[in-house]
Amino acid sequence: MAVEDGGSSGTGADSRTGADSGRAGDPLPRLLCDTAELVSLGSDAPAGALWKLAEPGRQLDANVVRLPAGGRVDTHTEPDLDVLLLVLAGEARLDAADGGHALRAGALTWLPHGSTRAVVAGPDGVTYLTAHRRRPGMRVQPPEAADRLRRPLEGGDGA
Repeated sequence: MAVEDGGSSGTGADSRTGADSGRAGDPLPRLLCDTAELVSLGSDAPAGALWKLAEPGRQLDANVVRLPAGGRVDTHTEPDLDVLLLVLAGEARLDAADGGHALRAGALTWLPHGSTRAVVAGPDGVTYLTAHRRRPGMRVQPPEAADRLRRPLEGGDGA
């Protein structure tokens, strides 16, 4: 949900402020998303990623995620990346090795690499922003690494 492109006019001057923005072709800051607008959707918002940072050449990944009431991000460990999680609306519980931590709108949480965690949405759901260094490219993992991605099928053999 882009609110403003903010692209360069190619002249080196910002047409909105008249200020010199540097050399032609230099990257420019720009407004990407109105999170208040995303939050205003409330329970009408679809579950999952509502917005993703997709700028070419970026060094960060960021997402705005909506979990419905009782929704969860299952327990996992991120081995490589520190993650910042900012609750934009609603409430959640962060489950970690040291117990549960209540999260509410405005809570900024650091999830260090190597930490094990899960997020459980509160009774009205939760909308949050995550930001982290852009994920490194694919790496060859030992076969047992895939086991943590497998979930047992409910109700039998899946046939």
